[in-house]
Order: sequence, then C-alpha cells, then structure tokens
Amino acid sequence: MKARFFIVILPFLAVIPAISQEIITAERYLETVAERYGSIKDYEAHVVIRSGSTEMNGNLSYLSPSFLKIDFTRPAEQVIVFNGELLTVYLPEYRAVLNQTITPSRRPSVGASLASAQGLALLRRNYVPSFVTGPNPVRLDDKASEEVVKLRLTRRNISEGFREIILSVSPSSRTIRRIEGRTIADTQVQFDFTNIKTNQGIPEARFIYDSPASAYVYNNFLFRDVD
Repeated sequence: MKARFFIVILPFLAVIPAISQEIITAERYLETVAERYGSIKDYEAHVVIRSGSTEMNGNLSYLSPSFLKIDFTRPAEQVIVFNGELLTVYLPEYRAVLNQTITPSRRPSVGASLASAQGLALLRRNYVPSFVTGPNPVRLDDKASEEVVKLRLTRRNISEGFREIILSVSPSSRTIRRIEGRTIADTQVQFDFTNIKTNQGIPEARFIYDSPASAYVYNNFLFRDVD
C-alpha cells in the first residue's frame, strides 16, 4: 500500500516546483519591467497624450539615463526637451520658451519620463504595485484587441503627484504600452506609446534645442532653485 501511495503521489510532487515557478507577484513583474528598461540605452516611440478633452501627438526620443525629447505634431512645432539638467518647453502658440533648471532632487517624475529605468525606479520606491486582474494578459481596452498585463500602482504617501497609476505592459517585450494616471486634482491623464524602437544609437546632439530667436524666454517657470 505504501509503495502504491508513493507511485500515485510522485507525479503530483513533481508538478509542485513547476507550479511554484510560474507564480509571479505584481512586485516581481514590475521588477522585470524595470530590468528590461535597464537594458535599453535609448528608444524612439510615437506618443499620444490625453488629458480631459485635450489630445497631443508627437515623436518621443529617450537616451539613458535622463535625456528626453518630444517633438509634437499636434500642437505642431511644440517641443519638450530635457537634457538631464535643463527642462525646456516651447509653446509656438505664444512664441514662448519656458526654461527650468532641474536639480537631482527635482527630476521630472511624471508622464513620459516614467517610461525609463529612472522613472520605474521612482515608481517602485514610491508606489505599491498590484495586478488589476491578474498576471495574465487582458485587452488594452474595449476598442483594442491588443493584449497587455495591467498593474495598478497606489502611492505610498500623499506627496506623490498621482493618486494612482495604471501601467499597461506589452507581455512579449516588457515595454510600457500605456500609462494612466489620476492626479491629486482627480484629473485623468493618459500616455500611449506605439512604434517603440529600442537601441537606435541616438546621439546626445538630438537633445540640444535652439529656440526661435523671436520667442520670449521665461526662466525658472516652475520654481526657483535655492542652495
């Protein structure tokens, strides 16, 4: 009887390690996404930004560790560029250039900058992850057949700019397809990334921006740095 018992139970014991290896927590999944972005030196993507009834479109360039540029096609000619030290926003409608010197403690941590190794490090430190519906891929939304893994990130403290963030991750590439954030003002902001191309050899020169000579320049438009 004992021999028969072990013969019957042995196949089930062999399956247990395999099952345990397949179990992945939301925290571990987010870690694998961060590891993926840690291996990306640069990338290009098309980005769509939606906030309320406003929609903006553009082409995004990123170079590790913190270079970011968006050349907008809607609004046409609008530019956002960050070279690691200086954030510049050009608003063609007002012929205005907004400059802000950024210290390490005030690095941009919202929006498109979250889709980077540094941005994900901030998310892992400041937010608690959980699966929206589980670790298996689900449809991106009701209008798309594309499938993603959805993570819900809940802020650890009230100082964070987003109350909650939903990350939609492409399961095959482990790159971020969509970021949905709910701000402290209860505004929904959404970033969609498509046509992502990684490690293209993007030069630092791409992040040098020469503003139009006729534009008005406003420095330290966000805050003034103090020693």
